[in-house]
Amino acid sequence: MDGNLNALTTVFTEFYYWVTVVFMFLIHVGFCMYEVGASRRKNHMHTLLKNIMVIPLVTVTFFFFGWWIYWTFPNAFPGIGGIDFAAGTAYTPWSENMGTNMQDRITGVFWAAFLLFSWTAASIVSGAVIERIRSSALWMHAVMIGSVLWIIDAAWGWHWDGWMVKVLGYHDAYASGVIHAIAGGYALGVIMVLGPRIGKFAADGTPRDIPPHNPWMLAIGLFLIYTGFWGFYAACNVPAISPEVIDGQITGTTWTATNIYLAPTSLSAITFNFLMSLSGGLMAAYVVSKGDAFWTLSGGLAGVITASAGNDLYHPIQAMIIAAIGVVIVYKLHYWVERRFKIDDAVGAVAVHGYAGVVGLIICGFVLWGAPSSPYEGYATVNPLGQTIGAVIMFGLLGFLPAFIISKIQASFGILRIPEAVERQGLDFHENETYEAAIADITQATHAATPAE
Repeated sequence: MDGNLNALTTVFTEFYYWVTVVFMFLIHVGFCMYEVGASRRKNHMHTLLKNIMVIPLVTVTFFFFGWWIYWTFPNAFPGIGGIDFAAGTAYTPWSENMGTNMQDRITGVFWAAFLLFSWTAASIVSGAVIERIRSSALWMHAVMIGSVLWIIDAAWGWHWDGWMVKVLGYHDAYASGVIHAIAGGYALGVIMVLGPRIGKFAADGTPRDIPPHNPWMLAIGLFLIYTGFWGFYAACNVPAISPEVIDGQITGTTWTATNIYLAPTSLSAITFNFLMSLSGGLMAAYVVSKGDAFWTLSGGLAGVITASAGNDLYHPIQAMIIAAIGVVIVYKLHYWVERRFKIDDAVGAVAVHGYAGVVGLIICGFVLWGAPSSPYEGYATVNPLGQTIGAVIMFGLLGFLPAFIISKIQASFGILRIPEAVERQGLDFHENETYEAAIADITQATHAATPAE
């Protein structure tokens, strides 16, 4: 009987994570549609291809070293500890677990769930820099944020043994900081060096609106991201876990689900809070933007991201209010930064992901003040200072700073931004010329083959 039950639990867990991967794939589809819709026609293919190539580049690098980082870096911080090579042995690319192994049916789908988080982080950066970055430069950034930097912060703030959880009381159940704040901070670091698109700012510094080529693709893209977020949330949970077997430190009955920190939660809780935070974000964005469709749709996502840090423990009404507050702050901050520093964030990625993630972490510290950060004894409780320090680490230390440095190096070698002439013509200029020539050629050939009347 026990054997059958264990087999059933394994199958369920395997399928659970596999389904989350399928749902999260829609997030990347949504980002592709969103970016193409936001870009001008002369840049469509370049925008699409640079986003598509994120998939293989991040996947391969995450296989070779990204997954290993998560398991070896939980305490790799000065004064805290070092790299735990022994813990990462099972997750090296040559390990038996990283391939076909009938004794290990979970690692592949669990790895894939984290991989799709990596795609999300890279795609957030990709959207902010459209229409002016070299593809090769973007792909370097995609690998850095997707397979190195975000997974370091996941090891610190998402791993059950992460030093930020133990020392700071860091709580970020659904990745307000671990994915969104770091990706938004990274995007800001890149675009500060990259500079605005030609024509974005008038001579007096007034920002011009560059409307999306296809607002319908933009809208559908955001709805696909909403849909994919159901998988995102579910993948942040651990299903059907028996606490007495977790390192022998916890005793108790079997839980149907835990959050990423192995504390009990439920799909019911996150369903309430996801929908309420989405609704709070949409309503607040509609009001503060005076009915702007782009910001209303984006505000729904910003609301979810703001509430995500504590959506495993919030009451649904708290989730709605926190989302609404976050959206108002994000909207105001976006336009202040744009005007003050001449920042051209083409899709509002820094605001919707970065600012919302930071605000969400800080609010979580106050609302959940004193709540356990983990079921393990001796861990710090959730507190405003720990959450604020965590936000600085995510957005600034692991996000903005490395992106700024890498972008400065790329710019010094002339490999960051496309030439001005190419930008004015459009990145698809030669492809469009070839397309138009092919159309003209086939049209001419068709007419030539038509019998004279």
